Amino acid sequence: MSALQTLNILLVDDNQHMRAITSAILQSAGIRKIREVSDGAMALDVMRDHEIDLAIVDFNMFPLDGVEFTRLVRNSPDSANPYLPIIMMTGHSEKHRVVEARDAGVTEFVVKPITAKAVFDRIQAVILRPRPFVKTDGYFGPDRRRTSAANHYQGPRRRASDVAEDVSTGKDGVRNA
Repeated sequence: MSALQTLNILLVDDNQHMRAITSAILQSAGIRKIREVSDGAMALDVMRDHEIDLAIVDFNMFPLDGVEFTRLVRNSPDSANPYLPIIMMTGHSEKHRVVEARDAGVTEFVVKPITAKAVFDRIQAVILRPRPFVKTDGYFGPDRRRTSAANHYQGPRRRASDVAEDVSTGKDGVRNA
């Protein structure tokens, strides 16, 4: 049995046809534990009563949209699981919407029309390569940086454009051997 088959997925979209398409994609991978609801408020209720491993939510819903759902999952004192991986689906991929979702604490983002590959890539990202969570005064959620600076760091400065001046480099920032 694949690890995906054991997942409890919460699918949240106000469009029944989109839920059916997404559910069919999930079922094609053997995922059978899928709970479907049509808005964020209903999703919060499901989370209180059922253990959920992953939520796939639409951006634009009424009365509670995907961004507000994410904020409540991340920050509400009575949240069932503030660390829940949340994949946001939307037909609106404008940068300000992606930033709004990211800043609410969305884990991954997939643009409609969705493909099976895009959905599975995002699921694998949140399950197999989870990002650490960050808590600051204004944010709680997955680390918003996509790469770890520590893995690529090769000197006393953070950016390649920084000019470093220390005992191992010359005045122009070139490393001396």
